[in-house]
Amino acid sequence: MRNITTVIIGAGHAGLAMSRCLAERSIDHVVLERGEVGNTWRTERWDSLRLLTPNWQRRLPGLGEEGGDPDGYATMAETVAFIDRYAERIAAPVETGTNVVSVRRTETGYLVVTDRVDWHCKTLVIATGACNLPSVPRLVNALPGTIDTVTPLGYRNPDQLRDGGVLVVGAAASGVQLANEIQRSGRQVTLSTGEHIRAPRMYRGRDIQWWMDAAGVLDQHYSQVDDIERARRVPSLQLVGSPERETIDLNALQETGVKVVGRLVGINDTKLQFSGSLRNHCALSDLKLGRLLDTIDAWATMNGLDGEVGEPHRLPPTKVDENPALALDLASSGIQTVLWATGYRPDYSWLHVPVFDRKGGLRHDGGVVDAPGLYVLGLQFLRRRKSALIDGAGDDANALSNHLSAFLDGVAVPPEQRLAS
Repeated sequence: MRNITTVIIGAGHAGLAMSRCLAERSIDHVVLERGEVGNTWRTERWDSLRLLTPNWQRRLPGLGEEGGDPDGYATMAETVAFIDRYAERIAAPVETGTNVVSVRRTETGYLVVTDRVDWHCKTLVIATGACNLPSVPRLVNALPGTIDTVTPLGYRNPDQLRDGGVLVVGAAASGVQLANEIQRSGRQVTLSTGEHIRAPRMYRGRDIQWWMDAAGVLDQHYSQVDDIERARRVPSLQLVGSPERETIDLNALQETGVKVVGRLVGINDTKLQFSGSLRNHCALSDLKLGRLLDTIDAWATMNGLDGEVGEPHRLPPTKVDENPALALDLASSGIQTVLWATGYRPDYSWLHVPVFDRKGGLRHDGGVVDAPGLYVLGLQFLRRRKSALIDGAGDDANALSNHLSAFLDGVAVPPEQRLAS
């Protein structure tokens, strides 16, 4: 048994950012990682994936300018190398190859049991991320046994798929990227689309992420949102990071031959059933895109940029068939594989502390979990709209490390201060 002030579970970008912030406050800690540093980036991403954010957004505490192409989009190999360099630069005390088996409360903190050494700590930070397990609907159990199924965590490239058509379920960032790649491999893709957020890669001559960063959209605080639980469930933007800076939306996919249908709502033997809400979902997505671009245009005008950037413009409305298909027969359509791009969920099977809500999520207030000295990092809209991005980890880690430090000092943090930063 080893005693230490703080244990951080997870040595991805969020856990390492927290390590840097704790080191700045002279708080002794260890970072436990089941695999290698940046393990998820190494082992659970498809071959062609690039970051959705430009390289200039890889901002972490204590990290200076790295050089290279600031407007490029890093490959997974480049991302892993970046996280490795960061861990080395900040001298993070990482224990790799250490799988956490269980965490339980004690009278003075937490007992962290691993497959190597057990730890006792006063404070604990969960930085295992939000994408540990695929979130696949129960409909998967109704698929015929002759149909292959795969999720983005297991998908690597089109060559691993059987010959024949592919149904991609889900049209957030992962779904549209994989639909585009698989369609271009020569397989016929059908994309089942529910709620989605459309976005152009470039707008008025600059990356959409540049605009969202500059206009303060990504810095929106969770206390400023009327329904934060709803905001945390919003799908990721339909973006792809490519050297060509492509915009991949439903219109672009349909131009490559992808067939777009509504949300998958039922499976009866070989018959797929789709919602009739496709037109409404697309209209709502177009409306949200218009609001975002209106915000950007207003900010550009207010800050005197109209003469320096391109003219405002709007993408054509999303094309929807007059009578979208409400049913599809697997046997006659040639679909051999269903790829469930329906999101992810965290894995807290090792956490034996009563801090879960009725849906299995952690009860927390901006990352301050509902248990003394327990914190979480790296979740969607944890404290800011950018919390799940590499660029958001630093601000969140700084705020939570301040709270953690005050907790160790026995200082009660008032609600208004907890909400700050």
